[in-house]
Amino acid sequence: MKYSYFILLTIILCLFSSFKPSKPCEYAGSNIGFVKTETQKAIKKNDINVARYHAYKAIKAIEKTKDQLNNCGCDYAATSIEDSFKDLVLATRATTLRSTKILLNRSLEKTIGSLEALEKHELHNSDYASDVLAVNTIGVSKKNKSLAAPKGILLEKKIDSTLFAYEKSLQKIVETVDCKKALHYATQIFEHCEQQLLKPNLSEGKKYYNLRTKEITANAIEQLNNCN
Repeated sequence: MKYSYFILLTIILCLFSSFKPSKPCEYAGSNIGFVKTETQKAIKKNDINVARYHAYKAIKAIEKTKDQLNNCGCDYAATSIEDSFKDLVLATRATTLRSTKILLNRSLEKTIGSLEALEKHELHNSDYASDVLAVNTIGVSKKNKSLAAPKGILLEKKIDSTLFAYEKSLQKIVETVDCKKALHYATQIFEHCEQQLLKPNLSEGKKYYNLRTKEITANAIEQLNNCN
C-alpha cells in the first residue's frame, strides 16, 4: 500500500494553524528534504557502494535533525523519520543491490511521510503556541487574553470537528485499501492512542482527543476484523 495512505492519519498527531512554521520545523523540513534527495540519488545508482554512499549522507542528515524535530514538536514527523533512519541503516548493510533498493524505497516513503506531516504542523508565531486542541497555552500577554483556549464542551466540539476529517479518511482506507494493510495501520493508530492515554498529566484536550480517536479507530478495526 502506498505510504501516502498513512499520511491521511497524521491529523491525529500534528498541529495546525494559519501561521508561519516555527524555526525548528523549518530547519527540520530543510534537512529532511536533503534526506529525501540523497535517498532518491541512492535508489538511482546501480553500484551498491555508490548507493551506500548516498544512504550514509542521508543517515548523517537525520542524526543532525533529531534535536530540531524534538523542538518542533511534530510527533508523527519524528517517528516517521526515525523509521526511515532504521531502513537506511539496514540498506547500508544489505549484501545485494536489489535488497538495498527495496530498503531505500521503503525509507523514501517514510521520509516523504515525515515531510508531509511537517507541512501540516504549523505553530503560531504569536505569544503562545496553538494547536487544534488549543491546549498548553502559556505566556499570553494581556492583549491576547481574549484568545484563551476553549475548555469543556467548547473544546470537545472543536476536537470532534477536527476528527471528522480523520474519520472520513479512515473510512476511505477501510473501503479502498487492502484489508490486512488497512488493519495494520489502523491498529498502529489505536495502539498509539492507548499509549498516549497511559501518560500521566495529559491535558484535558489531549485526553479527549486520544480517547475519541481511539473510539473512531476501534470502529474501523471492527469492520476489518474479518480479514483473516
